Formats: sequence, C-alpha cells, structure tokens
Amino acid sequence: MAIVEPLAPSPDGHRRLGLRSTSSREPIHEITVSNRDDVAAALARAKAAQRDWGSTPVAERAKIVRGAIDYLVEHRAELIDTIRADTGKTRAEALMVEVIAACDSINHWSACAVRDLSDEVRKTHAFMRPLKKLVMHYRPLGVVGVITPWNGPFALSVNPTVQALLAGNAVLLKPSEVAPRSGDWAARIFHEAGVPEDVIQVLHGDGETGAALVSAGVQKISFTGSVATGKKIALACAEQLIPCTLELGGKDAMIVCADADLERAANGAIFNSIFNTGHVCMGVERIYVVESVADEFERLVEQKMREVRYAGSNSDELSEIGALFWDRQLPIIEGHVQDAREKGAEVVLGGEADTHGGLFYKPTLVRNVDHTMDLMRRETFGPIVSIMRVKDEEEAIRMANDSEYGLSGSVWTRDDEKGIEIAKRMEAGSVHVNDASISYGVLEAPFGGMKQSGLGQVNGKHGLRGYTFQQPIIVDRWKRKTEQHWYPHTEKTAEELDQMVKYVYGTWLKKLPFMRK
Repeated sequence: MAIVEPLAPSPDGHRRLGLRSTSSREPIHEITVSNRDDVAAALARAKAAQRDWGSTPVAERAKIVRGAIDYLVEHRAELIDTIRADTGKTRAEALMVEVIAACDSINHWSACAVRDLSDEVRKTHAFMRPLKKLVMHYRPLGVVGVITPWNGPFALSVNPTVQALLAGNAVLLKPSEVAPRSGDWAARIFHEAGVPEDVIQVLHGDGETGAALVSAGVQKISFTGSVATGKKIALACAEQLIPCTLELGGKDAMIVCADADLERAANGAIFNSIFNTGHVCMGVERIYVVESVADEFERLVEQKMREVRYAGSNSDELSEIGALFWDRQLPIIEGHVQDAREKGAEVVLGGEADTHGGLFYKPTLVRNVDHTMDLMRRETFGPIVSIMRVKDEEEAIRMANDSEYGLSGSVWTRDDEKGIEIAKRMEAGSVHVNDASISYGVLEAPFGGMKQSGLGQVNGKHGLRGYTFQQPIIVDRWKRKTEQHWYPHTEKTAEELDQMVKYVYGTWLKKLPFMRK
C-alpha cells in the first residue's frame, strides 16, 4: 500500500491525498476525494445505466464480463507493476493473491451465471403441486456499493464486482485510499471488455467517501474491512432496510494435533502466517500445538523460518516477504510484539522493523505465548508466527474458540475424519484440514465469519443470487373462473375444508411421496 498524506485542496475545494510507496518512500500517486455530491451524481448515472444493463440477457452479460480476462491477461505486466507499487507485494504474491485469484473469480462466476440466474421452475409441495406452478425470477437489486480493503485491493474488488455485474446490477466501487490505482484496474478490465462506463464507476476517497456511499441510496453494500467500520455500515444499512455483507477481521487459529505431518504443518504455519506480509484476514494468527510434538514442531518452524527471505533494504526478485502495505499497521504490529515480550513470550526471530529506505517488518517467530497477550487476542495483521503449547487437542479446541473472532481456522492431522470432527467444533465460518487461508478462493464454498468476523456470506451456491431479489412468480395451472375457497362461501365450504384436513393430512394420502414434499 502506501503512506497517505493530505495535500492542498483542489481549486474547486475537494480534498486531496498524496501517496508515497512503503517500499521506497517515493511519491507514487495522488487522489481527489469524492464528496457527497460526487457520490450522488455517480449514483444517478448508475441508476440510469443499470436499466439497460439489467435488461440485457444473462448469457450476453456473461459473455461481456468473461472478456475481462482477455484484457487482464494481455496487460498483466502493467497491472502487476501497479499492484506492487500500491502495496509493496512481491511479484509472486501479486500474481498469486491478485491476478490468478481475479482471473479465477471472473471465469467461475461467468460460467455459473446462466445456470444460477436464469428463471427457474420449481416444484410446489403436496396438494399445491397439481394446482400451481412456481417460477423463480432473480431480479437485479439495482445499484450495489462495493467497498474494498487495502490488503487485496485488486482481487477483492473484482470478486464482488463481477458477481454484482453478472446479476444485472450497476456497481459503485470505493477502493481503499491507500491502493486506489488497483481499484481503478478492477473497473478498467470490465470497461475494456464492454461493460458500459456508468455501469461500473470508481469513487476515490477515505472514510468520508465510504460514508457518503453507504447512505446515498444504493440497494446493497458489500464491505470488506475492519470490525469497527463494519458495525457502522451495518447500522446505516439497517436504518435504510437494505442488505449488506460484511467480511471483517480475523484471528484464525491453527491446531496442530499429535498425529500431524509436522513437516507439512511447519511449512503451512510459516506460509499462512506471513504470506502477503501477514496482511490476510484469514491468515494464521494463532498456533496451538499439542505438547507431545511441540519440540519437533518448533524446531522445524525455526529452521525453515531462518530461510525465509524478506525484501528489506536489500530487496531482490526472490524475496518472499515484501514491504508493509500501510504505514499505520506498523505501530500495531510493534505494540503486539512488545506486549508479548513484556508478558514473558520469547521472540526467537525477527521482532523488529527495517525502515532503511522503506517500511518493512522482519519475519518474526514468537513462542511461549498465551491468552493474556495481544498477539493472541487482537488482530495483528503482520508477518508473525505465534506458537502456544497445549496439553491436548481438547485444550486446543477450547483455546481456538476463546476469541471474539471467528473467520476461519485449520486443523492439521493425518486422520481426515478426525480433522473434520474437530473442525465441526471450531467456532469459525470455515475450517481447513491440512491447509489454511484458502476458503475464499474455493468459490463453491460460502465464505463469511462468525462472531465479530462478519455478517452474511459471499461465494458459494448463492453467491450470484445474493446480488438479486429472489422473486417468486406463482402461476395458476387450470385458469378456472373461481376457486373453491373464494367467495361466496356456502354451508358446505367449512365442511369441505374440514374434509381436506382429514384426508390430506390425516389418512393414507399423507403417505404418498408427493404429499411429504
């Protein structure tokens, strides 16, 4: 990301923000903050454009949207350069976390669109079946506001946007002010594919712009970001009676069982704790290892972590850890590590920043942590491996659940069935067995957090449909002049209804298969 600093207002009075790279501290960009009037004007254009886009057949929308991949692939080098300048990511992470993830989501949802969004005839139940036909119609909501974070500024803008577009909505995208150009690219690839300009628009700015968007009159908000901001958005949406999906913070637990493949578990612990510079909402932030295998597990983690290369002041293309994405994250990371030190934890490796020329934090290994420490209670969002020893798997489950967060988690064991049973007991929106941090990328899986980690779910079977109003249309099959229970009632009306209760629900008819469905 970037170091964000206020600049002199524009001639028309708009606020302006300047951005400097966290990798080099050099100026890289500046933005003009969209105010409430700008948001209102964009919304008016979006509403007008959405009418034609929403009436475009689903198959045609899917064909247009799928074309964004062609432009993305052709211009990926330029895109990667932009992402790296915005965030400080390594080239490999820009490809893995951003480019591949975005291509995959566009491809997947475009392939699902006709199946999941076309009108669908459903069977009705019991005695209704011969009388009524049910047609499910998936109406676009209208205009959707998408507010995205700074840790995956391109991919996390593309995934909700592509779903909203395919569902027939217009999108007002508000990317993080610390990675604005990555958000621009998310709109650019769809415009180049043929999505009309006003159907997807980018609004730049900080919290002022986000608040204006939330209260502007859109039909849904999709938000990824902090718990504090998510709660404000939830209240604002509730006041307007509009839906929202909130993907918020995490403090994901990793349980290493006594029968785990320790080589894989150690590799997984390191990667999933520190990839993307640790700026991952569903990255591993707490590791609970069973005492009987803790010595060997910690030995392997330390040995492997000593081989991890971070960019620092000696950056090269083989570095595995890039710069911090945002300067404001550094004091949080430093504070959590210092708190752990003061409370008795051992900082085995790293534990300090490298600010010579840029803004980096060395990959850090901390052990002997416990739940009195911020490192195990609050979201750190940094390149830190934190290990706590536990007596057994039961204690590991209790510790994993002892958190206000519940985004995702992982279990590491050679026994898949055992892993699944432990996963079912974890208070987390999704759980992995012998892997971590991938549930958002498994697009068939609903993704969302429990507790303070969010509201609602994205992706999964109803991912696209979450951007529609599911409108049932009920059609009479017989076209008779009247119905038995309509007016006028006679002395036989109640008797006939009573007989219906007796024979439909109280006798042999109830045993027929179609009556039980």
